[in-house]
Amino acid sequence: MSDADGHEDPIEKIPVWCAGEDWCPVTTTATLIGKKWHPVIIHRLLEHGPSGFNELKEDVDGISSKVLSDSLEDLEEKQIVNREIISERPFRVQYSLTYHGDSLSPIIYAMRDWGLEHLSEPEDQTDSIV
Repeated sequence: MSDADGHEDPIEKIPVWCAGEDWCPVTTTATLIGKKWHPVIIHRLLEHGPSGFNELKEDVDGISSKVLSDSLEDLEEKQIVNREIISERPFRVQYSLTYHGDSLSPIIYAMRDWGLEHLSEPEDQTDSIV
């Protein structure tokens, strides 16, 4: 954002609840993206760009509409996702990543890469960690 003189405003930081502890940034980041579907939603927005609700529902296979709606609301409150109303009739919204959400890309891609390197399909679905 720029002010009237064209100077860039500093990016607003997300407030934390445990500032000062050396483990605090890890805990806060885990809290922001630690819910089951949050990293997947962020990954899909990184990969596909701004998306409508139904697009995201298709891209996040296995998520219910209620859980997606709640997750998007939570990510919006945490300043990770932006919700923009595109049209009133028919009512359409588009979700995109905020600056903070976009800056999570190295973490999300590191999670993906680690999973590709270290995880395999379970032989028996009851052996799955999920």
